[in-house]
Amino acid sequence: MAGCDDCCAATNASNDRRWRRALWIALGINAGMFAGEMVAGLAANSQALQADALDFFGDAANYAISLGVAGMALVWRARAALVKGATLGLLGLYVLVTTIWAVWSGALPEAEWMGGVGLLALVANGAVALMLYRFRAGDANMRSVWICSRNDAIGNLAVVLAAAGVFGTGTAWPDLIVAGIMAALGISGGVQIVRQARAELGRSRTVTMQQGRQLM
Repeated sequence: MAGCDDCCAATNASNDRRWRRALWIALGINAGMFAGEMVAGLAANSQALQADALDFFGDAANYAISLGVAGMALVWRARAALVKGATLGLLGLYVLVTTIWAVWSGALPEAEWMGGVGLLALVANGAVALMLYRFRAGDANMRSVWICSRNDAIGNLAVVLAAAGVFGTGTAWPDLIVAGIMAALGISGGVQIVRQARAELGRSRTVTMQQGRQLM
């Protein structure tokens, strides 16, 4: 059956040694960057850095989930992708809320910290995104990993630009605007992942029903 062959092919791809090795490397990089960038974001009073740190945390958790379901049936990988998509969307909402709150505080972030840490994060995420680029067209689980990495690289570049904006304008608005954009990216990415995961769950149920009819 074509549907069964598709499921088996997707399962084999998700259990590829290169895929698992790439996930372990990405997990280590993101976990380390989360800790470092969160400390730097709090020290620099930068919402954009803190938002980026939360992205690193979300990605580290997502990579761990992906490793846990690698090689499992498509239905389980799609369910894991649903969890990851929801997590990414919730993190985006959290960043959006904290950014709106920061508008009222009026504290000025330290541009030098933002720029230096943002550049380091850009290098880290750029390397991860390049490493995972070959897996971008896989199932919802693989695609979710690529979307997270892509969003983080874009977010890092935006943080660097925000640092330049804060330095040039002497206001917190570039930092807050970038944090808002990163929140929107997180919400949008979460919606994309959830949509694809739901479609794959639907296909999996169809294949299961077809197999059940053949056995009758």
